[in-house]
Amino acid sequence: MPRGDGCLSHDLLPGEKGPQDACGVFGVWAPGEDVAKLAYYGLYALQHRGQESAGIAASDGTRLLVYKDMGLVSQVFNERSLDSLKGHLAIGHCRYSTTGGSTWENAQPTLGGHDGSTVALAHNGNLVNSAELKALIEDRMAPGQSHIGELRRGNTTDTALVTALLADDPDRSLEARALEVMPLLRGAFCFVFMDEHTLYAARDPQGIRPLVIGRLERGWVVASETAALDIVGASFIREVEPGELIAVDEDGLRSQRFASAEPKGCVFEYVYLARPDTTINGRVVHESRVAMGRALAREHPVEADLVIPTPESGTPAAIGYAQESGISYGQGLVKNAYVGRTFIQPSQTIRQLGIRLKLNPLRDVIRGKRLVVVDDSIVRGNTQRALVRMLREAGAKEVHVRISSPPVRWPCFYGIDFATRAELIATGIGVDEVCNSLGADSLGYISEDGMIAATEQPRDRLCTACFTGQYPVPLPAEDRLGKEILELQLPVDIVAEAIARP
Repeated sequence: MPRGDGCLSHDLLPGEKGPQDACGVFGVWAPGEDVAKLAYYGLYALQHRGQESAGIAASDGTRLLVYKDMGLVSQVFNERSLDSLKGHLAIGHCRYSTTGGSTWENAQPTLGGHDGSTVALAHNGNLVNSAELKALIEDRMAPGQSHIGELRRGNTTDTALVTALLADDPDRSLEARALEVMPLLRGAFCFVFMDEHTLYAARDPQGIRPLVIGRLERGWVVASETAALDIVGASFIREVEPGELIAVDEDGLRSQRFASAEPKGCVFEYVYLARPDTTINGRVVHESRVAMGRALAREHPVEADLVIPTPESGTPAAIGYAQESGISYGQGLVKNAYVGRTFIQPSQTIRQLGIRLKLNPLRDVIRGKRLVVVDDSIVRGNTQRALVRMLREAGAKEVHVRISSPPVRWPCFYGIDFATRAELIATGIGVDEVCNSLGADSLGYISEDGMIAATEQPRDRLCTACFTGQYPVPLPAEDRLGKEILELQLPVDIVAEAIARP
């Protein structure tokens, strides 16, 4: 099952995976600016989209360098490493594994190319035809070619496949190769890539994941979210259009189309994935989430004393629920913001404490109260079940759970880490049965209509596959999908015999 590139704002039991986000990508072309530090701060703003590894590539027009490692952006980089990345253009990436495991070899940006022409690539999304692309590479490339260096070094990501395809012809420009390669790709992709002189960005024809363009006083920025433009002082210009390839160099910004636009933006970006202060298609995400909470209150009213969020992901919807219902809003749970931001695994004793590692109740606030607890989604149900139990033990009189998305019944193959269908609690059972499983007094999900209305986007321009099972990009056979597809299928001769670029 492909995984998206995640955030840790969702409150999870130790060892449990909730909905994880897609990676964060950032690119900057700005002569005279400290582009590595701009990329660093851009990635810092996108940290919620990927917390397994981080990397930056930079070029001064002669030499392209990549620095990457496992960990958070603030753990990977320091003043010394950033100072080593000199130049006028840079790209950056923060990762949650989508295709290929969470290893140093799979950290991005990936690197490939030939003498005198190098390509570095950062990817947000998940391709569904990786097995097909792998076969294409086998046909095109003989062992020993230097431009498959990432595969030689053990990289098992779809990003490495695209890097290899972009680097397979030293006699053609990177731009020309990109226009040939992009139409071959299926699935969700937002690419930010570069050679020694030019910054590029491309977005899949469905525009499933967000990608925006910003203007600096002396340059240009491309990023996954508008929040990253804000942090580096760039003015929002527009979104990269679905099916568009842009290039930025000393002649400015130019655009070409490699496919017709068929917009199907991910609705879960509005529900949970994007930062609340990000704007997608003209709609501020925070406003969408508040509107979802208001719709929840209209669709599933209940007599209660206090509305509390599951922090932080449920906060905007809880505010909207309180505003619409007239029930007081309060903070009933305190979140430890640092849980999940360490590589030290909890001991068995700590693990048994469950959700208390992440959340702790304010007993004086909730004791004797009828609570409405608002969250963004239910995946397996383990976290909500433990939360309901914890609130009751802390003295809550009633616990009514409200969810600002419909039941998740289908896995995502475009970059979100949901469980397999068999593990999703809503698969094959009704709301009352889910409610009984959680131990709540009542349970209400927002309707699909209510969720979509809150985004202020046309229904036919949104991907709702995780709720409906209607996938906008056709999927291959099940045995050609999955996070480990390349780890299982990469040919031994290519991995063993190919010569990596120094």
